[in-house]
Amino acid sequence: MSHPADDKSAIRLDQFIAHPPAKVWRALTEPELVARWLMPNDFKAEVGHRFTFTTTPKRQVGFDGIVYCQVLRIEPEKLLKISWSDGGSADWTVTWRLEPEGKGTRLFLDHEGFDPGDELQQLSRRIMGGGWPRHFGAIEAIAAGL
Repeated sequence: MSHPADDKSAIRLDQFIAHPPAKVWRALTEPELVARWLMPNDFKAEVGHRFTFTTTPKRQVGFDGIVYCQVLRIEPEKLLKISWSDGGSADWTVTWRLEPEGKGTRLFLDHEGFDPGDELQQLSRRIMGGGWPRHFGAIEAIAAGL
């Protein structure tokens, strides 16, 4: 996992997943699978689709537990880009990129748009920067079961 701490506007991670892109893609785009590793949702793999994730509120950053999202770009088994907003000041994008690597997949995550000068956004970046890496293992476990 790489996490350049000097980029205060983004979280950038990547990890090798020992399963082919088709299985990793399913873990990223089938709502019931996404709910198992991330949050309950009403996602559809369609550009323009608006959806929400629902989770535990995080009062310390003024987050009510609902993430408002829209599908911005899709390239099946290659790229998924969504908007990610807390309904307040946060206006981020989350991009997943899948690259075949040997018999598996190199999975890249770019969570971008954090305001380097906003203390709450930087706290959110630290919280999510610690959370996203754990999700890679869950994605791998779900792909293993497909």
